[in-house]
Amino acid sequence: MPEHDLSFSRSLTEEAGSFKLLELPPELCTLIENSLTPLRFTVKGQSTEDAVLCTPDNKTYTIRSVVLSNNVLVVTADDEGSNGAVVVRDQLTEVLELTPTLPRLEKLTTLLRGREYDDVADSAGMQDDAEPGSRGISYEDARSLIQASDGELARALRERRILDIRGTLRPIAPSYLTAVLETILNHLVAQTWKPGAVPATELSATLADENEISTTVSTQVMTWFGELKAGVWSLDVPGVVREIGLGLLRPYKHDAIIREEFLRKWRLAVGDAFEGSVSLDLLSGNYLETASSGLLDRGDTLTYFPSSELPVDPASRFVDLFLTRQKWKAEDIAPFLSDIALNNKERDKLLLKYTRATNDHGQVYYTKR
Repeated sequence: MPEHDLSFSRSLTEEAGSFKLLELPPELCTLIENSLTPLRFTVKGQSTEDAVLCTPDNKTYTIRSVVLSNNVLVVTADDEGSNGAVVVRDQLTEVLELTPTLPRLEKLTTLLRGREYDDVADSAGMQDDAEPGSRGISYEDARSLIQASDGELARALRERRILDIRGTLRPIAPSYLTAVLETILNHLVAQTWKPGAVPATELSATLADENEISTTVSTQVMTWFGELKAGVWSLDVPGVVREIGLGLLRPYKHDAIIREEFLRKWRLAVGDAFEGSVSLDLLSGNYLETASSGLLDRGDTLTYFPSSELPVDPASRFVDLFLTRQKWKAEDIAPFLSDIALNNKERDKLLLKYTRATNDHGQVYYTKR
């Protein structure tokens, strides 16, 4: 066994606390070991936030300090001493542990509040100022402020329908997006274009000339709803139909609409060519269905109830859910937990912690614990 002369560094006092020991989970070890190029990990978080570590692609990890039962010495070779000598640079009493977590995206809503982009802004060519002298948020601003990996942030911008207009991020107004998508479907039918092979440049030019929808907006909308490659757009039909359905359901947040009446309006909005894709399953996690009762049986009704507007904190989320309904069927509550749980296993843990399950003739119900 080799022997080494051990001594303390002359700068031990100054260097104390400057080293951290990070324990990597197996998937990160595999990623590093198999990578052919250097990887860059980013630690994100302001002084008021818990720090997270983000991978270059699609993972975010919370960073938690765990106290060690034994001190760990940080030693390096002594550049100034004899061969084989090592010096103690620091001693560690804790290790930083990484735990997979959902990206912290709630700040996006605050940063972009009041900056919606609609047909007025489009047709008037308005500048990106919600208030006189205000400065918009760029992608790089969001990248530095939002605790998410680049892949997760890009997906969030797409799923939340956030445009990049002249370097400034602006969420598209839902009513405007619905109108744009309905117009696109009408053009597809009129031009007899196949949903899997739409000429993107021609469609954008037509929307700009006939409907005053800028090419910047139409191009980004196409990337949200399908694949745009080599000038050809492959339309995600269920995605477009879903978004139009949400647009029709949003006005019924404080009121209700009869289920069959809503489905009729939805089919009419997408047209004969696409009505076969209409299904309430597409709107899962965005509505409540109430069974009809009483003498005036007009049919089951729907109310707009989006999970995206519920608290991200699990405890607060369940409070809101049980204020809305005292008892939930298992299949009804599950869609409202998918955005706060990494997977089904984590979702079941939340249900076990915050609810009480009962079985009524084979039907599982959850009530407040």
